[in-house]
Amino acid sequence: MTLSETTLLALMRELDDPERLEQPLHYDRAEIGLAFDGLIRRLEADFEAPCESERDSQDSSEYGRIHVPAEATICGTRIVVCVSKFGSLAEVCADNPGAYLGTEEAREEGVLDMADLATVEQALAELGYVSVPEELLESDYEGPSALEPFATRPTWWTRFFGTIW
Repeated sequence: MTLSETTLLALMRELDDPERLEQPLHYDRAEIGLAFDGLIRRLEADFEAPCESERDSQDSSEYGRIHVPAEATICGTRIVVCVSKFGSLAEVCADNPGAYLGTEEAREEGVLDMADLATVEQALAELGYVSVPEELLESDYEGPSALEPFATRPTWWTRFFGTIW
């Protein structure tokens, strides 16, 4: 199920705690790690390829990233799935966050196939993640946290996936 932009913004505002920039109050690293491992296994099965991952990003509100290798995708461009420490928020992008203005531009450029995107989005939804489009994450941040010392133009991506220290 795809959530509307209004619903996603409301969710991000709800998760935004200005007292806890790096992780939420009841953050359970072990639980997040188990869910992340499950997502890795699912993507490896769906794409029939081993996926590299990074986790426990220091000084960041991002938990980790999973890289679906380029050779496993229809267009030959890797897919990166970023997972936040907040509310199981996730982002899907072609190549790297910020490489394109979003999945729509990546599709138009011929580097992201909609079937591959649908495969990742389905895995995220079935495993309890909330996928937030890169286009929305790159919009101006309008929440209560003081992010200006960490970014000249704070975005929702800065808040939930970026380095904040």
